[in-house]
Amino acid sequence: MTERLAFPDLPVSEMLPALLDRLRPEGRNAVLVAPPGAGKTTAVPLALMQAGIGKILLLEPRRLAARAAAMRMADLLGEAVGGRVGFRTRLERAVSDRTVIEVITEGLLTSRLLADPGLTGVGCVIFDEVHERAQEADLALALTLDLQRGLRPELRILAMSATAETQKLTELLNAPVIESDGKMFPVEVHHARRDIPTARELPEETARAVRAALVAHPGDILVFLPGMAEIRRTQATLDNCPALVLPLHGDLPVAAQDLALRQHEQRRVVLATSIAETSLTVPGVRIVIDGGFRRAPKLDGASGLTRLATLRISRAAATQRSGRAGRQGPGVAIRLWTEALHRGLALFETPEILEAELSGLVLACAAWGEAVETLPFIDPPPVGAVKGARTLLTDLGALDESGRLTPLGREMARLRATPRLAAMMLASDKKPERALAADIAAILEERDPLGRDASADFLLRLDALAGKIEGDRAGLSRIRQGAKIYRNRLGVGSVPASGDPGALLAAAFPDRIGQARGEPGSYRLSGGGSGALSPTDPLRRSRLIAVAALEAKGNRIRLAAPLDAEALPPVLAARCAIARESGFDPGTGGVLVRERMRLGALVLADRTFPADALDAPAALAKALATRLDQLDWTETVQNLQARVAVMRRIDTTYPDLAKEALAAGTEEWLAPYLAGMTNLREARAVDLYPILRALMTHEQAVRLDKELPVELRLPKGTIHIDYTGPVPVASARAQAFYGVDATPTLAGGRIPLQLALLSPAGRPVAITADLAGFWRGGWADARRDMRGRYPKHDWPEEPWRG
Repeated sequence: MTERLAFPDLPVSEMLPALLDRLRPEGRNAVLVAPPGAGKTTAVPLALMQAGIGKILLLEPRRLAARAAAMRMADLLGEAVGGRVGFRTRLERAVSDRTVIEVITEGLLTSRLLADPGLTGVGCVIFDEVHERAQEADLALALTLDLQRGLRPELRILAMSATAETQKLTELLNAPVIESDGKMFPVEVHHARRDIPTARELPEETARAVRAALVAHPGDILVFLPGMAEIRRTQATLDNCPALVLPLHGDLPVAAQDLALRQHEQRRVVLATSIAETSLTVPGVRIVIDGGFRRAPKLDGASGLTRLATLRISRAAATQRSGRAGRQGPGVAIRLWTEALHRGLALFETPEILEAELSGLVLACAAWGEAVETLPFIDPPPVGAVKGARTLLTDLGALDESGRLTPLGREMARLRATPRLAAMMLASDKKPERALAADIAAILEERDPLGRDASADFLLRLDALAGKIEGDRAGLSRIRQGAKIYRNRLGVGSVPASGDPGALLAAAFPDRIGQARGEPGSYRLSGGGSGALSPTDPLRRSRLIAVAALEAKGNRIRLAAPLDAEALPPVLAARCAIARESGFDPGTGGVLVRERMRLGALVLADRTFPADALDAPAALAKALATRLDQLDWTETVQNLQARVAVMRRIDTTYPDLAKEALAAGTEEWLAPYLAGMTNLREARAVDLYPILRALMTHEQAVRLDKELPVELRLPKGTIHIDYTGPVPVASARAQAFYGVDATPTLAGGRIPLQLALLSPAGRPVAITADLAGFWRGGWADARRDMRGRYPKHDWPEEPWRG
């Protein structure tokens, strides 16, 4: 017999039959829109469980909401959490073999899908408060839809919200909108007379509104502020307030959260972040005071970093917040901005996927086996952000150059941490270092336990974790819980942590290696850009640091650790480029080697040392690349270079023997002939002619000698040909050309040759490329002149006859 659950009188109850009719057939989806306080978060999962559609996963955007929803449903069943209703967050879990409804935070569904791609045993996945459009929720929905369209067509998907963009959802899910008007109590909305321009003014304005509301209206007050800093300042400003002032945010211990959520005999003022905006009833609240701001991750295009920005909320969020006042009776919503500003607010929040860094999303898609571009996202991720994420994942070793997932990348996805932290935890295979990496990852995932005013030195946080110095106790407790989870996933349990924090941080942030420059505390970063430590921070004396936290605005370094360039993690060392330059000692002429290790924009190491016997030939050859003129370039060598240059006009396969070309490859063509040499003086004795000639093949050398000979054979003897000028020239006394009636040819006539006829004193009588024409023309005048000057020499009238 099917158990019949007695639901409280909830507004959503009226549309449960229509929703169940839609979802009972396998593979059907639906979009449920119901106002705040309608009871959808608790009533719908229980109704689906009663309908027997299988195990239900309910996704909540926040840990507090997940825990509260599970406790409320278990209470309606008269059971403890962990029975038929359980919950699971990153740091807590209360589930059993009996659990049918499991409430989980969004990121855990992605991890579950990667570990169990079929979602074995799950009949329905519910995405609550889908309007918030967190990156993790969008990713989980895309993967779940991909699963439904492929392996699990019978899987049901339900999206729920009070203020969703229904058109996009209905098209994506191919599902109708089931809407409940609800029975929410009326809420009277008041707008302020002036706008608060920035969140900086919020605490005082909020405190003033709280004091006025306590006098003007009955009931408890729920105040929405953007973050913990504003909550603390408002709480301090409300000192001596005639009410119990309680904070409510996700970083509070469970007991403190329960205290804020529980009604008290005394009136209370609950100062909350957006955590109280949805999926959570704060009993007794009749008044909502809304500051109109929120914190949201936003990608800074200049730095490539995601930062938490303080932004105006949307009209949809304002509606959600105001609805908190009307859940249990008529209420009042006081908005600390004008009606004019309200009309100018965006209708919905900008989806996080459009503004945040996407390396985790891209890695998850690669581990799922699909490219980001092929998956059904509500809004496609920006092309530029996806490209940037792939670049980072390649640098971390998660993707290969073709964009495919590497074995390391698969291990990174399995760890269920952000890609940077996963890469750090896998940077070493030594258990003590992995234990240290787990501790570091847990610290980075939580708020700084030492606060914003402490030194940026990361070692101090490790000291706080070890109990050596004081820190935020609640924060350190959460850090220890997170570290324990990562230690278990890494298989290192309670192994004592040891190692170099700087090297591990460098593995996570290879683009944020900082090298000191200029004034103390100023650093150039390996990925480009810069960062700065506080002028009083002791860490500023470090020449090299690994930066773990950097504010995009102002580039202030929040967390860093000293780094030794000689102890880089292997994955980072492999990315370093080693450049060697050679030079000469001005005093001895000996060869010196300058070695530079580069990482991105940084020179991590720069040292100069004498070349040893083994490396000397290569170093000497490299040093000579910029000093080739200091070698013995004889006329014979220069003529060989010129002959080959002329030959290259005919056949480009000949090597380029010009000095400029030779300088680029001295280590290949020159170094082998410098064996045993260690200085410039010895190198100058090298005979370059056979070395350069050897750069040609045997066939090329034979052809060169044939077509562009060094000497011209004539009846009266041989004449040297000079190829170093604009055209080849054969120079000799005029008598050497007697008996020749035509200009000899080079390379079958393809290369012109000039003949220089000289006087007995070696001065030119004539330079011609047409010897026959000269004999029969200009020779008569030249002959008369030469006979007068040199009567003892033979000056025939017809020299071509010999």
